[in-house]
Amino acid sequence: MADQTRRAALLSIGLLLMVFAGGLYLSSRTLLGRSPLPFGGGSVAVLPIGGVIYPDRSFGRDLVALRDRGEVKAFVLEIRSPGGSVGASQDLFGQVRRLREEDDRPVIAWIGDVGASGGYYVALGADSIFALPGSMTGSIGVIMQLPHAEELMKKVGIGIEVVKSGEYKDLGSVARSLSPGEREVLEELVNDVYEQFVQAVVENRNLSREEVLRVADGRVLSGERAAEVGLVDGIATLQEAIDRAGSMAGLGENPSTVRPRERKVGLFDLVNGIAESKLRGWLPWLARPTTTGPQLLYLWR
Repeated sequence: MADQTRRAALLSIGLLLMVFAGGLYLSSRTLLGRSPLPFGGGSVAVLPIGGVIYPDRSFGRDLVALRDRGEVKAFVLEIRSPGGSVGASQDLFGQVRRLREEDDRPVIAWIGDVGASGGYYVALGADSIFALPGSMTGSIGVIMQLPHAEELMKKVGIGIEVVKSGEYKDLGSVARSLSPGEREVLEELVNDVYEQFVQAVVENRNLSREEVLRVADGRVLSGERAAEVGLVDGIATLQEAIDRAGSMAGLGENPSTVRPRERKVGLFDLVNGIAESKLRGWLPWLARPTTTGPQLLYLWR
């Protein structure tokens, strides 16, 4: 009788340890941003791209992390952005296009309230693009703004002496307006970057250059109009885009989804100080241009 009681006690303790170990395992996978269960039918990764696009490595880290997860069978880009700097927009586009070209999993871009200019440029890297009927998209074009305070500086008696190695080295100086030659140089630069945008649309939307140029004057289009002219593939809600990605990946409609793990401030960060790059990852609205000089922008404003 005593042996039976002892065996029952040991069995109970063993079961409790197994339950505890299982809970610890599932919790650790969740904390690491992984699916709680390493098996199942798979899921669709939803990657948000929101706000003004400026240089930031968090998207690349999130993309790599989700790409390496075996349960992820398709990707949906949830775009809610008016665009941003040219370089950052082209960088995100390149990462998305590389995923599309090197991976056989479907990549769908979905445009919410706004996915214009640089936001639309990023979407071009996907296999297909969907938008809401009233989404604001398009705005194919480039803008560069150069403030100058020449008259104000004269009024307060401030002047700037410049020593330069070439005629255009201080081009865009806040101390004076542009000369005709400087304006010509900048217009050539803007036109070059504009042509890069147009060519990206031609190559990734299977449209002729003439078709693209009809709407590539900076105008913003509704999602419905964008579908009519071929800038997007169709009209869909976010859930419908996810369902489509799931169907393309063989998961059926209403698949499970995973998103990048939300970054949180921990006690260690507060005690030891928080790196600016990490803080921007937690608070995207802190992202700002990394230069104080003139910037080329794929931005609808």
